[in-house]
Amino acid sequence: MRDIDYLQRLSKQIRKDILIMLHKAGSGHTGGSLSAVELLIALFWGKLRQDPKNPHWSERDRFVLSKGHAAPALYAILAHLGYFPKEELFHLRELGARLQGHPDCKFTPGIEVPTGSLGQGLSMANGMAIATRLDKLSTRVYVLLGDGEVQEGQVWEAAMSAAHYKLDNLCAILDNNGLQIDGWVKDVMQIEPLAAKWKAFGWTVIEIDGHDFKQIFEALDKAEKIKERPTIIIAHTIKGKGVSFFENQAKYHGVAPNTEELEMALKELEH
Repeated sequence: MRDIDYLQRLSKQIRKDILIMLHKAGSGHTGGSLSAVELLIALFWGKLRQDPKNPHWSERDRFVLSKGHAAPALYAILAHLGYFPKEELFHLRELGARLQGHPDCKFTPGIEVPTGSLGQGLSMANGMAIATRLDKLSTRVYVLLGDGEVQEGQVWEAAMSAAHYKLDNLCAILDNNGLQIDGWVKDVMQIEPLAAKWKAFGWTVIEIDGHDFKQIFEALDKAEKIKERPTIIIAHTIKGKGVSFFENQAKYHGVAPNTEELEMALKELEH
């Protein structure tokens, strides 16, 4: 499915679902969930081989949400695809519910691995890429990283390993929204020059606007053709994208909208 008009309308609905579930939960990560919406929709509607009725199909493509705090965005997408009833979205973070603050593969269909301790997703994706290669599957592995997350040393050990093993069935996507919980990423711990660093580690680097479906699809298609080296798509995004008063605001990294903010946000998303 690559109908851009449809996917743009869907992105507004996904954002509404995210905000409603976070408001009901009274906690969770607003900014980083909203910044990743187009990236996740493009993957799940336009690229991943999957079967919601058979989540453990051996030949499925794998997806790892390394920035696990953006789980509300992933949950909204999985519910729309039929992995579980949409009503469950509105029990986010409740005791006994299977949609917890960070993804957990033991309870939630469509989740490959538990994530949330930042910096570990790329290492797990490496393992999946190697395992599916050994099993002679045509499976591709995708992992979504956060820009604050790449301050973690383990990310760079994993980057080095992926290049060493020539994991051309691995594609990392970096949600580069420039903000983390304590402020601008560049002020907390500078990570630039990102493209040069990933290239130095042996990766193919593609830079795009992470809210432009056409650019996202072109990048994903290009990554699939790269041989004998992994690819990273550095997606420039806006934290809190889609709601004007959430955009580029570090304070909404881990804060749910209150009732007034929710009503204002839903009204904006109607247009």
